[in-house]
Amino acid sequence: MTVIREDDLIQSIADAFQFISYYHPVDFVQALGEAWAREESAAAKDAIAQILTNSRMCAEGHRPICQDTGIAVVFLKIGMDVRWQATRSVQEMVDEGVRRAYTCPENKLRASVLRDPAGKRVNSRDNTPAVVHYEIVPGDKLEVICAAKGGGSENKTKVAMLNPSDDIVDWVLKTVPTMGAGWCPPGILGIGIGGTPEKAVLLAKESLMAPLDIHLLRDKAARGETLARAEELRLELMEKVNALGIGAQGLGGLSTVLDVKVLDYPTHAASKPVAMIPNCAATRHVHFHLDGSGPATLVPPRPDDWPKVAWKPDTQSATRVDLDTLTREEVAAWKPGQSLLLNGKILTGRDAAHKRIQDMLARGETLPVDFSGRVIYYVGPVDPVRDEAVGPAGPTTATRMDKFTRMMLEQTGLIAMIGKSERGPAAIEAIRDNRSAYLMAVGGAAYLVSKAIKAAKVVAFADLGMEAIYEFTVEDMPVTVAVDATGVSVHQTGPKEWQARIGKIPVVVA
Repeated sequence: MTVIREDDLIQSIADAFQFISYYHPVDFVQALGEAWAREESAAAKDAIAQILTNSRMCAEGHRPICQDTGIAVVFLKIGMDVRWQATRSVQEMVDEGVRRAYTCPENKLRASVLRDPAGKRVNSRDNTPAVVHYEIVPGDKLEVICAAKGGGSENKTKVAMLNPSDDIVDWVLKTVPTMGAGWCPPGILGIGIGGTPEKAVLLAKESLMAPLDIHLLRDKAARGETLARAEELRLELMEKVNALGIGAQGLGGLSTVLDVKVLDYPTHAASKPVAMIPNCAATRHVHFHLDGSGPATLVPPRPDDWPKVAWKPDTQSATRVDLDTLTREEVAAWKPGQSLLLNGKILTGRDAAHKRIQDMLARGETLPVDFSGRVIYYVGPVDPVRDEAVGPAGPTTATRMDKFTRMMLEQTGLIAMIGKSERGPAAIEAIRDNRSAYLMAVGGAAYLVSKAIKAAKVVAFADLGMEAIYEFTVEDMPVTVAVDATGVSVHQTGPKEWQARIGKIPVVVA
């Protein structure tokens, strides 16, 4: 009978979450490299190059791939013949491993988990508790999968109770464009079909833990071998979702997904539950077994596993911007898709800071920071280690700040914003009315972005932790004009252009 010791599980969980914070799965890196090689959209190719360069930097520097180091998700398959040598529950052991991983002084990870989610939303400070899924199986081993799922991709989860006669492909093709780019494509779509609603969602999540193997299905189909229905569905969705032209970061291009995963389960005769969950450009998971012989051994990738892609700022064609002297007239002159290199001081702020600013303005209180003529960056950085000014500091999803945009532009004097993904109609209208601009930084390139940040200090709302307002001093920080002063959005024009170029799906004109 196998005996699993408490310390072995705790240490293995801690090691696993540190490991996946800075190592992409090799199959993901290689699929992303292939997408970069075949990409024809200049904007999308540049974004993928940033993500690949960031990935290699993180592997070498042992720092997080993304500033959102995720909520800890753990799948456990526990053999019926396993015996535990432990005083804590399995949940408590997993949580202790997560706690050690996220508070490790050599590689601090961002604590994003909030307790009392419908009330005070207080940060647990150590990213516990983890979300743990259990399955009791035959055997005497413990199988473990650890995944770190960021909010940007988790928030795009979709669930539907289709009629039995409804077409799943139609639902996916209608739903994916509504997800925007906040899930940082190119990534992977996990689809769960059947069971009950909660079972479909769990299937979708679990499917994302499998290796990327769509190329094997293509080879199988090319040889004329019989495919299972789920395999046929994967190939069909892979082709048709990429034909939408959404592309890397939603900028338009050939690669929106690198793989599509499908798991199904028997369901009620009157039902067809379907769930879809994306894995983003910060895909992070690792799989190991414990057999009683000690903690898991995790084998790192080799340097040769990364494609030879090295992104650098394009100082020839990009426009350098001095943020410390920036005027409204300069902002209004920026063009959609224009590449900028930002220099000078920017302020940061995201959900909690915007809500507090709104409440203070409603009460007639003076803000602790003057936003007049300033640019704000939507970010919640990782704490620095060693000689870093700041830890990985990539952009968060900008649409969450849409409802605050008009207030910020018209009541604080703010003149431009930086984030990731698209902006919604209300934000675009406010940007147009105020002759402002929205700039996009690449999601999934957090460590690369942080290298452009030369100094950082908290200037307000320190109690909010990673959601405090910082002032960053930046040097050649790369961004793209995503919404210009006239309200033109590259997240609208880019995918339409590439969907038309690919030509497999009719472009819907709004």
